[in-house]
Amino acid sequence: VDLVESGGGLVQSGGSLRLSCEASGITLDHYTIAWFRQAPGKEREVVACASGIGPTYASSVKGRFTVSRDNAKSTMYLQMMRMKPEDTGVYYCAAGEFSRLRVGVPYDYWGQGTQVTVSS
Repeated sequence: VDLVESGGGLVQSGGSLRLSCEASGITLDHYTIAWFRQAPGKEREVVACASGIGPTYASSVKGRFTVSRDNAKSTMYLQMMRMKPEDTGVYYCAAGEFSRLRVGVPYDYWGQGTQVTVSS
């Protein structure tokens, strides 16, 4: 199983980026997907996830970020808009089985991370 991210980079405050995460070795539509980020000196936090019951977002990104997936392409996306310097960090995609996640089992599969930097 492999999750490969792309789309990170440098963007000015107020700008937009779209991250992609292509999955191989799993049938993506069978999994809950999520995007996490880790800012310098901080713990990794979930910013968005999408399961069969719909998407959820961290309060810090709600209304600005959108998580989606294209099951035919086995790819998940994170569209980020009106970005802020505090959105800077390494972004990771993840996939896990809902039945396991709901009882506290960590996500099964992770991408390698992609750097996003928002300049002020």
